[in-house]
Amino acid sequence: MNMQTSAAALDIQRIRADFPLLSRSVHGKPLVYFDNANTSQKPASVIEAVDQHYRLHNANVSRAVHLLGEEATTAYEGARDKLAKFVNATSRNELVLTSGTTQATNLVAYSYALPRLKPGDAILTTVMEHHANIVPWQLIAQRAGATVKAAPINERGELIVERFVEMLTPDVKLACVTHVSNVLGTVNPIREIARECRKRGIALLVDGSQAVPHRPVDVQALGCDFYAFTGHKMLAPTGTGALWAKKEHLADMPPFFGGGEMIREVRFDGTTFAEPPHKFEAGTPNIAGFVGLGAAIDYYQSLGFEAIHAHEQMLLAYATDRLREVPGLRIFGEAAEKEPVISFLVEGAQATDLATLLDLQGVAVRSGHHCAHPLMQFYGVPATLRASLAFYNTREEVDAFVEALVKVRKLLM
Repeated sequence: MNMQTSAAALDIQRIRADFPLLSRSVHGKPLVYFDNANTSQKPASVIEAVDQHYRLHNANVSRAVHLLGEEATTAYEGARDKLAKFVNATSRNELVLTSGTTQATNLVAYSYALPRLKPGDAILTTVMEHHANIVPWQLIAQRAGATVKAAPINERGELIVERFVEMLTPDVKLACVTHVSNVLGTVNPIREIARECRKRGIALLVDGSQAVPHRPVDVQALGCDFYAFTGHKMLAPTGTGALWAKKEHLADMPPFFGGGEMIREVRFDGTTFAEPPHKFEAGTPNIAGFVGLGAAIDYYQSLGFEAIHAHEQMLLAYATDRLREVPGLRIFGEAAEKEPVISFLVEGAQATDLATLLDLQGVAVRSGHHCAHPLMQFYGVPATLRASLAFYNTREEVDAFVEALVKVRKLLM
């Protein structure tokens, strides 16, 4: 995909006006929000869509023939249609609406992987994964007598692809890889990985949580079997997300949750289930949240990912250069292809202390292990600071962040 374009294509000040929270102050300082990999801020159009749903259309979905029920169902299912186009699915029925990547991953773990695992089998993942792409596999491996293997990375934070491929041995029944690292920003070569998995008949799950806010995703072009992502990192409300899966997988998978709305008929001598994706969507969903997710997709499409990508790459390069000016600062992860995430430490200062003092200067960054303990262990550190940028951030905010960092560093030296 050609994403070369001018950063000037985005009117950043107009865009920032769309995000109410960006105008607030923190501890008497203008807010600099650099914690977008944790959760993104929400544009007014998303907030208003949720508000209007509750004010004018609130009803349960797929349960009533009255007008409010029809309106709620139309809006909820409309979000599924938008998601299908957003990731270029071949059918809307390949999108299971979930509370986020964690639920989507667990659905694959218990409904797809566990029934196929036997003692001696393995699941392959990587050292750079979020815990949500590690722990579910460990839990089902323990049940089945299987193991979880992790492919290595290099010091630049890049997956050693040839080692990953070597580890796709006959015992591996599922491979699980992040599209973009939440700590390093590394973009993994999913098409190449998927091609190697297909050659060996191994299904591939991709954690797309950190990819969908920054780049266009085409699941058909990627060639994976499952793609999981989260709404709240892409301008939408919390408690929203989706699992895209090849239709043949969804047809073969048994339900993970049981309850209302995922059934065709219930009898005490046996129950028949609805067709995918509804057989995986038991209970009342986060209807208003998905209305907001639909509005978030509209917002992305109004800007275009080429312009978004160009602006974010400019910010990433600028912020990286500015941070290199800070004495004693070490950046973790300098892959050739990255999204706008920079993890770092400053010599002689604890990550949490720096983050706390930066907050007093109005700068929001995350400190800690970022739900990636194995990655921290690889680099031999307990925690890092992470500055994660979005298309609504500016060079001026980067300058304010670096100036605040230099200031608080001196307080800790």
